Amino acid sequence: MGDDLTWETTDSAVDYTCPGFDVRRDEVRLPDGTETDYHYVDEPAAVVVLPFTPDGDVVVIDEWRQAVGRVNRGLPAGSVEGTDADLPAAARRELREETGYEAGPVSHLFAAEPTNGIANSVHHYFVARDCVSTGDRDLDFNESIRVSTTGYDDLLAAVLDGDVRDGRTVAAVTGYELRNGVGRAP
Repeated sequence: MGDDLTWETTDSAVDYTCPGFDVRRDEVRLPDGTETDYHYVDEPAAVVVLPFTPDGDVVVIDEWRQAVGRVNRGLPAGSVEGTDADLPAAARRELREETGYEAGPVSHLFAAEPTNGIANSVHHYFVARDCVSTGDRDLDFNESIRVSTTGYDDLLAAVLDGDVRDGRTVAAVTGYELRNGVGRAP
């Protein structure tokens, strides 16, 4: 039996395409019979990695974010690509490409739809352990990234104090905390 809140999609087309995402327009019929259109960002699934070094520090990135006009501290993240064998492989690839770190064990933390009112993307969060630097990075043409490490408790404090505002990082750290206990490093 269908949900009485369900919209019926009668047509769908891409109105705009750019590297990384499309803007899609769906023609829809609402439950009361009203016909209208609905635009949203159509983008691939993404992975977000909370990477711990063998010493328990977290590998973080500082990256220029044009949409907010500043450098943002965050975690390695990126789109799942067709060449990725599975989601953990995508997490390992993104960590390596953005930071030059190779992950030991990788485990799934949770999945979320961070902006499902305006985008269809699903973000898959992973914890990577025993991450070691190889120094070999492979940044995309439009990435400006500086890599460093920080203590987990310092990252947690920055998230809680609002100093780290990157939504993916906030979700990863708070999700990790809810599953592993407040303030305990790995």
